[in-house]
Amino acid sequence: MASYNRTKRIAEEIRKVVSTMLISGIKDPRITSMVSVTDVEVTNDLSYAYVYVSILGGDEESTLLGLRSAVNYIRREVSRNVKLRHTPQIIFKVDDSIKKGMYMSDLIKKVNATNSQETQETQEIEDENYDD
Repeated sequence: MASYNRTKRIAEEIRKVVSTMLISGIKDPRITSMVSVTDVEVTNDLSYAYVYVSILGGDEESTLLGLRSAVNYIRREVSRNVKLRHTPQIIFKVDDSIKKGMYMSDLIKKVNATNSQETQETQEIEDENYDD
């Protein structure tokens, strides 16, 4: 239990450092300003940190390549700001949860529109039968 809390705290510190770096520290032209860190997962042995990023607008592939090319610089800054004996390897992954959420929202809207249309048609049929 205690190690779980520790990995959560470390993951949160890494997220803060990487988020700050994305705003002001990395000067790679491939990395657009619409990149945000959504989550960080650290393995129990603290050897790997999976950084999930959301990329809105721009080329997703080139942005990810820019982040991967700057991974040593980012790891060095994490090492300076988060006091650990060994700094974890940072692995960037694209977080598609926002896109999936928007897709699910569109599906729900379509279902609701279909249901309201069917309800309206049923109501009209019931009104016609009532009038007769």
